[in-house]
Amino acid sequence: MKYLRLAASLVSFFAFFLSFAHAGDQNSSRAPKMSKQTRIELIRLLNAELVYVRSPFPMGRQGLKLRNGTVSPSGAELQQMVAMWGPAAKNGDAVRITAITFKDNFIHVEINGGPTKKQKWYQRISVGGAAGETPIAPTDPGVNARGSFVDVYFEPYVPEMTGQDFKQILRPVLDFDSKSVEEAYLETVPPKAKEAIQNHKVLVGMNREMVTYAKGRPPKKIREKEDETEFEEWIYGEPPRDVEFVRFIGDEVVRLETMKVDGTKLVKTDKEISLDPVTKVAQQQADEPRPATAPSLRRPGEEAEHTAGTPTDPGPAPRNPNPGRTPDPDPPSSTPNLVLYQLVNLATLTKGL
Repeated sequence: MKYLRLAASLVSFFAFFLSFAHAGDQNSSRAPKMSKQTRIELIRLLNAELVYVRSPFPMGRQGLKLRNGTVSPSGAELQQMVAMWGPAAKNGDAVRITAITFKDNFIHVEINGGPTKKQKWYQRISVGGAAGETPIAPTDPGVNARGSFVDVYFEPYVPEMTGQDFKQILRPVLDFDSKSVEEAYLETVPPKAKEAIQNHKVLVGMNREMVTYAKGRPPKKIREKEDETEFEEWIYGEPPRDVEFVRFIGDEVVRLETMKVDGTKLVKTDKEISLDPVTKVAQQQADEPRPATAPSLRRPGEEAEHTAGTPTDPGPAPRNPNPGRTPDPDPPSSTPNLVLYQLVNLATLTKGL
């Protein structure tokens, strides 16, 4: 029994030793932490680089997060952020990397100046005197920043890598390989839409941006209304060639009509592709009608001028209280002068009584 216990203890010891050695092999195979020299090289390589966007960036202080190739927020959450704060960059847009900051376990990459308005070095210089300090280059604090950022996370620390490796890690959000805006944009659309754009064809369900890449800017545009629904038609081509009528409601193609040279008319209304939800929400937000209670410069309780009619219909002329007398000119619009005018007019009317 004693020997059995000793054998069991030896087996447990060897198992612990083997597991410790295996863990040591794993730690030795892991890349070391990024050195200071590598950080400097990445900043030199990527700073001020012009790249193209593969995922929408929302404005505001909440940018994107990239972890193990997965972008967050995404889907409905990203859609809500873009609708609330507006897009800092859309798919296919050209942006510039303006800052790279290294933290313990992530790299902070800013585009187009980032979410915070920064000052130049000369904007911090001021001249002092008896009246106080005066900046030599004053800035407007009301100007909002238009950029955004992406935080690239690593576990458990930022490892050593080359510039090309880091570009591949950023590929879900930024494209370094495209040579033109069109190439970058085609990488962000569905395969069916990409094929149609390359063949210069329009599909029902495309948005305005897709149609512009496929056919170019329309030579003619027509705005009409049908059954209380407003729409816009883009017209491509002129006789004796084929003529295409692309109908939009909002930002989506809902009807495609093609008039052939031989007189044949082809009409498509069935949806062939789906719109990007972020683009769809942004367009709906831009198309929202102005509220009836729009801001005004009038004081509370002050009525608007010319409320009796419209600019083309000024309303009925004021009645002359004394037919034998030439009517007085229109009273002033300001409240104090209007009261004075009424008192003078009342004294004139009661003078003959």
